[in-house]
Amino acid sequence: MAVDDDIPGLRKAAILLLSMDQDTAAQVMQRLDKTDIEEVSREIASMDRIDSKSRGAVVHEFYNLALASSYMDEGGLEYARELLGKSLSKEDAEEICGQVERTINASPFAFLSKAEAANLLTFIQDEHPQTIALILSHLPPAKASEILVGLPAQKQIEVVKRIANMEQTNPEVIKEVEQGLEHRLAAMIHQTFEKTGGVETVAEMLNLADRATEKSILEALETDDPDLVESIRRLMFVFEDILMVDDRGIQSVLKEIDNSDLALALRTASDELKNKIFKNMSERAAQLIREDMEYMGPVRVSDVEAAQQKIVDVVRRLEDAGEIVIAGHGGEKDVVV
Repeated sequence: MAVDDDIPGLRKAAILLLSMDQDTAAQVMQRLDKTDIEEVSREIASMDRIDSKSRGAVVHEFYNLALASSYMDEGGLEYARELLGKSLSKEDAEEICGQVERTINASPFAFLSKAEAANLLTFIQDEHPQTIALILSHLPPAKASEILVGLPAQKQIEVVKRIANMEQTNPEVIKEVEQGLEHRLAAMIHQTFEKTGGVETVAEMLNLADRATEKSILEALETDDPDLVESIRRLMFVFEDILMVDDRGIQSVLKEIDNSDLALALRTASDELKNKIFKNMSERAAQLIREDMEYMGPVRVSDVEAAQQKIVDVVRRLEDAGEIVIAGHGGEKDVVV
């Protein structure tokens, strides 16, 4: 099935999302920035029905693009073109490879994405903190976290502060930094204007760092900017992340939560999280919470969010005290099974 160039990119995104189940589509949407979410939501709202031919063409194109991207990561452009050529026509293989290459070339510092984190650390650790912050903001969070952990403690603080306060970066500045790296790496990728950095970026990076590094950075930042630390903490762990706490941890958390707060907090929770909470309570206690939720009546979203934040604060406090472990917070190496 050939790539359909008659369908605009935004409509392709909308069709692809509508072709997924709701949970998967929601996870994809969460990774988009606010402007993209608004645009694709408007597109979805404006659509009546999707003919099977358009749906098939978009899904097929997405599959081939994902396949080509993985081939390129594995062995480069020519390798991807060769493998795709065995399942697609030469024209379609060239078109798909061209799309992937353009996408990669549109990302600032994309030429660093395949380099080992240890090598990157050696390469950039002596740069100015603002330069390191700019580079880390454009790297995948896992790789950025590895590099952040390897920096000297004082430089970690300087870099995190700059990332947190970074919003929009002039494309000329990005280009200038890339050109400086080009002289030493012999690789340069042209880029377009892009929003990077911010508190969200810091939270995502620290979520992936080991616990000691996270605590060290946040404690040092708290002296200068306690409000920033609070903003980072609130983004690092949200209510639905309680799914990452094991059953014993859930039981510890429940001991410190009022039933009224729990019933209110669970009003907008996923079924998966509700089930996890209820299975760690007695049958009678779970039934009482369900009844409270059923007869509660309309509630303000702000009240639900406040109740959820109370519970999140308890989880974070227990984690800081070492009483519970949150999966995926960089502390697995410290756990003995």
